[in-house]
Amino acid sequence: MLVLTRKAGESIVIGNEVVITVLEVRGGQIRLGVDAPRNLAVHRAEIYQQVMEENQAASIDAAEAVPEILRTTASSITLRKPNGDDQQA
Repeated sequence: MLVLTRKAGESIVIGNEVVITVLEVRGGQIRLGVDAPRNLAVHRAEIYQQVMEENQAASIDAAEAVPEILRTTASSITLRKPNGDDQQA
């Protein structure tokens, strides 16, 4: 981890496109400004962690639902033969 000391109004640059500026220092808090391209997601760490946990839970729920979806839809699929005769799967 790189540790830097900055004062209000000073910045750091990450890569070629991200600039983080110390906007204000007040007591035990600092306010940061992040200037980054719109296609780059910028989140507070606790929000990022929450989103990742929710995505993981949703993917587990979806994976568990797939067999049931396949089971319920398989009986309603109609197969078409080239000669036009339909056959229930």
